[in-house]
Amino acid sequence: MLDYVHFKKFKNFKDRRIDFSEGVSLVAGGNNSGKTTVFHGLAVWEFCRAVVEAEKGSLALTPGQKFQGVGISEHEFLPLNLPDLSHLWTNLKPQKTGGENNGYTLRIKCGWKLDGVNKHLEFGLALANDRLFVKTTDTNLLAGDKVPRVAYLPPFAGISSREGRLPHALRRRRVGEGLAGSVIRNSLLDMNVRNGEERKRLRGARSKLSESDLRTLRETDPWELVQQSLRQVFGAELVVSPFNEEYHSYIDVKIVKGDVAGYKLTRFPDYKARDLMVEGSGLLQWLSVFSLAVDPSVDVLLLDEPDAHLHPTLQQEMFERVRSICEEKLVLVATHSPEVLRWAPFEQILAFRKGHSPKYLADEEGKVGLVAGIGSTYLPRLDAARRSRKIFFVEGDGDAAVLKRAAELSGLAWDEDWVIWPEKSPHADRVRLAKMIGREIAGLKTISLRDRDLLSANAVGVDLIERGLASDPACVPVTWKRRNIESYLIWPPAIVAATGKSALDVEDALTNVFGIAIGANFRDHLAPQTILDIDGKSILKHFGLVWHDMLEYMDLGWLPVDLVKALEHLGMGEV
Repeated sequence: MLDYVHFKKFKNFKDRRIDFSEGVSLVAGGNNSGKTTVFHGLAVWEFCRAVVEAEKGSLALTPGQKFQGVGISEHEFLPLNLPDLSHLWTNLKPQKTGGENNGYTLRIKCGWKLDGVNKHLEFGLALANDRLFVKTTDTNLLAGDKVPRVAYLPPFAGISSREGRLPHALRRRRVGEGLAGSVIRNSLLDMNVRNGEERKRLRGARSKLSESDLRTLRETDPWELVQQSLRQVFGAELVVSPFNEEYHSYIDVKIVKGDVAGYKLTRFPDYKARDLMVEGSGLLQWLSVFSLAVDPSVDVLLLDEPDAHLHPTLQQEMFERVRSICEEKLVLVATHSPEVLRWAPFEQILAFRKGHSPKYLADEEGKVGLVAGIGSTYLPRLDAARRSRKIFFVEGDGDAAVLKRAAELSGLAWDEDWVIWPEKSPHADRVRLAKMIGREIAGLKTISLRDRDLLSANAVGVDLIERGLASDPACVPVTWKRRNIESYLIWPPAIVAATGKSALDVEDALTNVFGIAIGANFRDHLAPQTILDIDGKSILKHFGLVWHDMLEYMDLGWLPVDLVKALEHLGMGEV
């Protein structure tokens, strides 16, 4: 486990400490907010530990050791794929500045608890003549203290068609280049070999494993855990061919599918084993994640968008399984999945916002904001709202388009400052979202407009506010008196004009198919109950129409008063 990481002059973190909670944390936020920078920084810290320990010994991680920094050439730098090593530094400036007494200007410090005692280990990096130097710059470790091991899995980028046996240094380089799929067979072969050795050790001179040994193996061995995960989720199993470095060039891993009962998979009739490469990216991503999750040597697991190739149901399944397997690990999962964030406890979400220190969410309001993409520099609606300070939440484009037409017919100028924000969630979620955005944008005004749907028409007052639903200062909740916006467009002369049918045919369909007769009181707020309850979408569909077909046939003479009242809420017309 790690308690925190502290960066100085690393990429876009000039001086930033980030604290971690125990267990699995979802790392969420907009693009360029710093999520990947944290992952990269921890991967660099792990690389520094491995280099210093390999070249100078474990005592080089304890205080009082005097040694020159370990020099690394650019091609030996394995954790990340960079244009050049200066990109590790903030603003690409690795040189000393005033007050610094050595050239180790980039620092990464990690802290954790060992038997209840706070421990920390910091590495400094310097760049001279295109050569990277690494040394221990701050530590309180004692000889023999365990240092957490970090594993970084970048976003999945496919699998190689041929994969030979690779040394660990080359595997790290491939992962650092974002090519984790190119070493997946190596990881699976390692697990399979270790599983075979452990089975042999447990079996001893016996012909088979004892029931207790087999049960323990299935519950703890990495290969067994990966295989059972595949059986339960995908109805599949891996078959790894023996590999002999004397005459085998490539690692052969195939997959078989069948019916699963407990720990046993029975192949489908005539099913032929297929190479791992032909499987979908979802299964391959799953394998990449679980190969690291079950590795007992990994203490800190960094998963960068592991859900990118998975169906929403499998996304949630993955995180639940990772959580159960990694109870003793710190797992950081960078995700943009609204489904995953929606169901995760807010206190497990580490939120990143550009220009702010990352923090765990304190309430559900913050989670709603993240789900909607708060903080993303690529969210045009949010950028527009920063300028106008007005947001109009609607269920679909039809609401705003019909209201714009109503404003035109009424001789009112539509207020272009309103940012139209389609959002399917209920009023309560929109209010929370408005509050979250309001923290970012001072003086924000928001209106939430929703269909009534199956809610009783009596629940909506003449002001289009649901009875018992208080108007929140952060967001005014407006609800149509009729079921949906289309229900305000069912005016027979307009349907006649839009379809070219006769008035008699239109009235006959309304009467005999939908059981309604539409008269002059159609425009009233308290129209007959049958009018209030009609499903406008279904009626327009019967005539081969949708809402935008009706816009040019709207007329001031039959303009429903509810549309005028909605315009008043938007600040257009009388209130």
